[in-house]
Amino acid sequence: MEFSGLSRTERVLLMIALLFIIVVAVKMTAFIVSLFLMSVVITMLGIPVLVRLRERGIPTGSAVALISVIAAIIIGAFLLFANLSFQMLIADIPKFQQELALRTSELTAFFEPLGISFGEDILHSLDLGQIFSMGMAGLSGLSEGLMFLFFVAVTSFFLLLEIPAITLRLEDRFGRDSHTMKQLTRMTGYIIDFIVVRTETNFIHGCLFGGFLWAMGVHAALLWGMLTFLLGYIPYFGLLLAAIPAVFFAWLQFGIPGAVTVIVVVCILNLIVENPLYSYLTARKYEMPALLVIVSVIFWGWLLGLVGMLFSIPCTLMVLLVCQLSDDLRWINVMLGVSHLFEEVGVKPAKHE
Repeated sequence: MEFSGLSRTERVLLMIALLFIIVVAVKMTAFIVSLFLMSVVITMLGIPVLVRLRERGIPTGSAVALISVIAAIIIGAFLLFANLSFQMLIADIPKFQQELALRTSELTAFFEPLGISFGEDILHSLDLGQIFSMGMAGLSGLSEGLMFLFFVAVTSFFLLLEIPAITLRLEDRFGRDSHTMKQLTRMTGYIIDFIVVRTETNFIHGCLFGGFLWAMGVHAALLWGMLTFLLGYIPYFGLLLAAIPAVFFAWLQFGIPGAVTVIVVVCILNLIVENPLYSYLTARKYEMPALLVIVSVIFWGWLLGLVGMLFSIPCTLMVLLVCQLSDDLRWINVMLGVSHLFEEVGVKPAKHE
């Protein structure tokens, strides 16, 4: 039976069935999809640098090699400092255990007159060493993670090498000045801008938060700053999750006043970095409905795990890009309230050539 002979209801059901099959297939191949997705995101971060280097007369191969070396140094330094901070944290566990016993005693003494009991035996039985050991057990797949990063690096390297050739192929297929090519260029540029700006914002946020914690004297301040940088890619939830360990260790060292101070600083940084600074760095606002953002984080997190949560917005933008390029699917962007993201100001979307 040909598709043209299907009724509207049958076409909708067929589309839902195909979508379900695609989701199941992606779920079953999550490792490969996550690897390719992370490679694409890293490649997008490297494209603006590649363009600038080529404009300066540097050959593509040399430019990609230079970008790869710089990226390897940055990632290597990031992993090294994270490992050193974590090892120092592990070494100070006995000290943390003593601080925890003191803080739990203070909590018990404070709430006891109010008739509120936290179960003193349970609080004093908390073993931070055991908790950290459980966390270390979760790192048993470290070799697999390093292999994953290796393949991501190799894939990103060759993707960057292929970018000029891929651009030429698309121009030959659709025409350099065609509406399709203009739409594709504008929308991919939009996604690249979003990733670059998000990275810049996360870097500033991580430096400010880590610097404050270091000045305050909180344990492993550098580690919490780097965690803020990474989890900042997760909309709404990421920065809150990154602040939890910092608040906990501030409470261990300085009691409730220390924890409250860190919470206040987190709120202030969110107001300063995530609003005026983020808007200043963006050439245009990346406004998406809050419900769509939250659903994207949940869906991509379920589908691809941590990588999906970190890159939920770029993933969603790529799907919306595909919808925008299709006359039959463009209505989805209109219904979701995101069609304005892919339209030039004052220009109505035209039909594909």
